[in-house]
Amino acid sequence: MCLVIGPTGVGKTLLLKRLQNFHSVKEIDKLGEIPSTIPTVGTNLVNVPIGKKQETVIREVGGCMCPIWNSYLKDLTALIFVIDISNTLQIAASCIQFLTVLNNTAVQNTPILLLLNKSDQPLALSRFEVESLIRIDDIRQNTKHQINILEISAFNGKGLTEVIDWVHQASPKS
Repeated sequence: MCLVIGPTGVGKTLLLKRLQNFHSVKEIDKLGEIPSTIPTVGTNLVNVPIGKKQETVIREVGGCMCPIWNSYLKDLTALIFVIDISNTLQIAASCIQFLTVLNNTAVQNTPILLLLNKSDQPLALSRFEVESLIRIDDIRQNTKHQINILEISAFNGKGLTEVIDWVHQASPKS
């Protein structure tokens, strides 16, 4: 199972709703209305299409459940960690949470995708700024994890195709 985690308010629920209804890059202009969301208290399970007649289950764990994220890290096929790059006050806390997850032995061989969400917002930091703030080069030097990073906007659909491609590659082949 693929797990999506991150602090409260980073856009995990909207991302999953968008992925669930996203079928191709050709339809990015047809995403339609922004679905309403409320902060997740608990977990959500979402079936996401990742290919023709193929889908995978993604579990979202609410940001308020951060203290017990560790109990959801066993038997993962992939891990997606979401950061809100328009909330500069939250980035440091997000980095600490991300490092805590990376240090958990349960995710030792798990593919990891770091999503820099809300890139469409006027005050969003650039990818370079975020990578500098969280010191991604130092993180990569001191971990065995393969960390992929994508800059996205769950709101306008930017990067959804790349997220689906990554989930497809990280999903077990049947």
